[in-house]
Amino acid sequence: MRLLIMGPPGAGKGTQAKFVAEHCGIPAISTGDIFRANVSQGTPLGVEAKKYMDAGEYVPDEVTNLMVRNRIDEPDAEPGFLLDGYPRTLAQVEELDGMIAHTGHRLDAVIVLTVDQDEVVQRLLQRAQIEGRADDTEDVIRRRQELFAEETAPLIDVYKKRGLVHEIDGLGDVEDVTKRIFDVIDQIPES
Repeated sequence: MRLLIMGPPGAGKGTQAKFVAEHCGIPAISTGDIFRANVSQGTPLGVEAKKYMDAGEYVPDEVTNLMVRNRIDEPDAEPGFLLDGYPRTLAQVEELDGMIAHTGHRLDAVIVLTVDQDEVVQRLLQRAQIEGRADDTEDVIRRRQELFAEETAPLIDVYKKRGLVHEIDGLGDVEDVTKRIFDVIDQIPES
């Protein structure tokens, strides 16, 4: 299975990605993890990405695309993968299409975790307090939610037109959300 998981910051994507990946026997691949691995290993792409990250800038698409391509070409991703945090732009959607087509497969589904914005803001404020994230103020958290909506809505629309989007209520107990996701993905025919 080749899956994407999308949703606003605080929707529980990282938590759910682990359960879904284990359930499907595929790796959960987050762009944050890919960046950290490349930087810590000092790969040429990691060195390049670090320059941008240290300057507080977005890592350019071409660097991100190559990191993702290299990661999904690894043997553990041969039976499939769950991507979290990629694609983030329409250009990356096209790039991912090419990467998957190159392997002779297709994207099976896009899981979109939907959540009430006010509830997520409260959840993130609690997490900030517990983890001592002083810069995670309500204004900052709300701005991140707005950016997600602006940047990701066009991507979700593309995948909706392809009939790949499955919206899942991301609120409630972790186990309840996991069950909702499993109920959906267990109905998806593998490519």
